[in-house]
Amino acid sequence: MNQRMLQLTAALVAAAAAAFAQGGAQPTKVGVINIQAALIGTRDGQKAAGELEAKRAPKAKDLEAKQNQINQLRETLNKGSNTMSAEQREKLMREIDQRTKALNRDMEDAQADFEQEQQRILNDLGQRIMSVIDKYARDNGYTLILDVSSPQTPVLYATNQIDITQEIIRLYDAQSAPSSPAPAPAAAKPAAAAPAPAAVKPAPATVAPPAAAAPKKK
Repeated sequence: MNQRMLQLTAALVAAAAAAFAQGGAQPTKVGVINIQAALIGTRDGQKAAGELEAKRAPKAKDLEAKQNQINQLRETLNKGSNTMSAEQREKLMREIDQRTKALNRDMEDAQADFEQEQQRILNDLGQRIMSVIDKYARDNGYTLILDVSSPQTPVLYATNQIDITQEIIRLYDAQSAPSSPAPAPAAAKPAAAAPAPAAVKPAPATVAPPAAAAPKKK
């Protein structure tokens, strides 16, 4: 993170120096910003920090559990060193050594992954906040803006009146705020019900002629 802060500071100073060289005049308006506080203070920065911590926490918990297991094995070795056979001690020591080496590799990998993700977030946020700073400086006639979050910045004193950190946070959040959602389309009117089919008249019943009466027997 410190390296990224230095890069952002260098970009700010370089931009101000270029403007000064082109204008050929003494600086008339100077501002300071804590770029690290600005990045973390934005809504995007807070969200990114939360997501980064959510990714880091489970891995850190897993590494801590592995370290506790190693500590327990070491305690077992210390307490039972006098009662264990040489073979048992050597076996336990090998296990401790293997687990320790594996843990160190896991810790290095986790740290590398964390720093890579952190760098990606800083690059993304840094580029966006730099555009806000650049526009703000141009719109308000600033000749020089210094990042006071870096110890390497040669600023011994700066009044709060020239600190633009909070203003940049406000402008960044306003610029990145989601636009108002479009009104929901009106519900489509239900289609008119089709007219009911005309009732079909039943066909007249066919009446069979009465059967002829059988002749009476005499």
